[in-house]
Amino acid sequence: MEQRKQLCIGLSLAVTWLMGNGWRRPDSRVEDIYDIGFYTGLARRAEVAGLDFLFRPDALFLDGQALAQSPGFSSLDPTVLVAALAGATQRIGLVTTAATTFNPPYVVARQLQSLNWVTRGRVGWNVVTALDGNRNFGAAAMPSSAERYRKAREFVQVVRGLWRSYPQSALRCERAGGVYADASCVRPLDFEGEFFSVQGPLNVPDPGGGGMPLFQAGASPWGRDFAACIADAVFAATPDIASGQELRQDLRERAAAYGRPADAIRVLPGLSLFLAPTERQARELYEDTHVAQDMHRKYARVQQLLGIDLSQLDPAQALQLDMLPAGYDAPGQGQTHARLMRRLIERETPSVQDFLSRPEVSGSAHWQFIGTPQGAIAAIGERFQAGAADGFIALPGGAWQSLDLFLQEVVPGLARAGLFRTRYEGMTLRAHLGMPEE
Repeated sequence: MEQRKQLCIGLSLAVTWLMGNGWRRPDSRVEDIYDIGFYTGLARRAEVAGLDFLFRPDALFLDGQALAQSPGFSSLDPTVLVAALAGATQRIGLVTTAATTFNPPYVVARQLQSLNWVTRGRVGWNVVTALDGNRNFGAAAMPSSAERYRKAREFVQVVRGLWRSYPQSALRCERAGGVYADASCVRPLDFEGEFFSVQGPLNVPDPGGGGMPLFQAGASPWGRDFAACIADAVFAATPDIASGQELRQDLRERAAAYGRPADAIRVLPGLSLFLAPTERQARELYEDTHVAQDMHRKYARVQQLLGIDLSQLDPAQALQLDMLPAGYDAPGQGQTHARLMRRLIERETPSVQDFLSRPEVSGSAHWQFIGTPQGAIAAIGERFQAGAADGFIALPGGAWQSLDLFLQEVVPGLARAGLFRTRYEGMTLRAHLGMPEE
């Protein structure tokens, strides 16, 4: 498996350090999360640290149950936020999210192409099919995974076609001759597909530079195949080295099957970081963050995903795969998470108590590190050298100190170790990702 020379590092702009009890800390700044100054300050700090990009995930619904005890999925619109951050930064990449299930492709194509101009090539698109929110768009139920990904593939085809429909080469701006553009170079798309009928052309020209990098979030079989077809980077949950190696190798094989270079896709797992000056303090931070986590919700989540009621078992009892109901399938949105849980049970046969404390159950199943900045540097290097990741997207947890220590100690430490560059070497997101530019 080919190993990239250096890490690619992004920072999530989702307020992950406010989850659980994090927002209740006196220094959390939870009151500021709808204030643009909050985000411009973060963006400038991330740029000073030299990060490759900021990543803004999104959801098209509000989880009222989660909202009672945390910000949940409430957030500013990511594309509006990225537009504001463009003026506050100069080099760092800015990745926004736009869903394909409910949005019209012409609107998304226009917004993203406009951002491409505004950021001078620093923008990227995180392509998602949407987790939920169908009732906000007049749909009684979410479409099946198969339908959502078919629609997503067609959506991306339309958006890319619209971007190409008005090439930069059409612009002439010949004042003497009175020719603004060569209209013969601007062509209608005239797309007719299963889901969309779009005439085009787009009314924003392509700024050039080689095309906008596409990110994809999801590790289901449908998601992997979609990523292999269109993505330049994948944001996925890989809780351990083995799962990262398996995902990376699978994506390489799928990309090659589509006629793409095997190393065209960068695997950038989420890395949940609970950082402190000592191991003990980091563990206390993690425990304080999760101390009030509702056990009933954990039991309900496991039952939904695996079909087993763990509340009826002895906490010390070992879990085995043959204890799970045969033929049980998790709901569509939870299939990836369910596979990670099954894999954990198969690999470790944990006790019920231990299983419920694992990130695959208590969190989002992302790669998780609890410890000191020095320990984080070692763990990141180990995973990178093992070929389990091409980089990561940082998800600081528990408190501002996790964010501070990540930017002030972990990133410089990775640079000193030769795992990350010491300065920006390009001006665009494509350059930061190591992609060729025109």
